[in-house]
Amino acid sequence: MIKLIGVLIIVIGFILKLDTIAVVLVAGITTGLVSGLDITEILSTLGNAFINTRYMSLFLVTLPVIGILERYGLKERAANIIKNIKSASAGRVIILYTLIRELAAALSLRLGGHVQFIRPLVLPMAQGAAELNYEDLGEEEIEIIKGYSAAAENYGNFFGQNVFIAAGGVLLIVGTLEELGIKVIPLDVAKASIPVAIIALIYAVIQNYLLDRRLNNRLKRR
Repeated sequence: MIKLIGVLIIVIGFILKLDTIAVVLVAGITTGLVSGLDITEILSTLGNAFINTRYMSLFLVTLPVIGILERYGLKERAANIIKNIKSASAGRVIILYTLIRELAAALSLRLGGHVQFIRPLVLPMAQGAAELNYEDLGEEEIEIIKGYSAAAENYGNFFGQNVFIAAGGVLLIVGTLEELGIKVIPLDVAKASIPVAIIALIYAVIQNYLLDRRLNNRLKRR
C-alpha cells in the first residue's frame, strides 16, 4: 500500500499546481525508495526511461517551432497559395493530402501529423479553397472542414503505415499472431495491408468528393 504514495504525491502536487516535472520526479523517486531501490537504481531507471522515450522529446521540440511559424504567417501564406489555384476545392486539397500521407506512411517517412501539418498547412489550404469558391463560408462549415482535414491524417497514417514491412503495427500483428500459434511473416502482413490502404484511399476520395457537394448545396457559389 505504501508503494502507492507516488500517486498521492502526484495528486497533491496537481491540486497545489506545483511544477509538473518536479512533482512527477519526486513521486518517482519516493516510490522507488519505499519499494526498496537504492538511489543509483532509481536514477538508472529514470535515465533508461528518458532514453527510451527520447523520440517523444523530439516531438515536443517541434511544437514551439510550429508555433513560431504560425506567428509569422505560415497559415496565411498556405491559404494565399491555394487561393491562386482556381480549380482548387476543399475536398480536392484534403484528397491530395490523404494520398501524400498514405504514401509517406507506406515508405515510413514521418511526413504528417495533426500538429505539424493539419493545423498549420492542410486546414488553412482547405479553408482557403472553400473561401475561394463560396461567398458566405460560416463557422459551421469551417468546423466541418476541420473534421475532414483531421480525418485525412488518420486515414493516411493508420492505413498506410502497415504497408511498410518494418512498421511497429506490422511487428505487433506478427508478434500477437505468433503468441496465438499462427505463423506469419512481416512481408505477408505488409502485402495484406496494401488492398486495405487502397480501399481507405478510395473511401477518402468519395468522402471528400461528397464534402465538396455538401458545401456546394449549403453555400452560394461565387
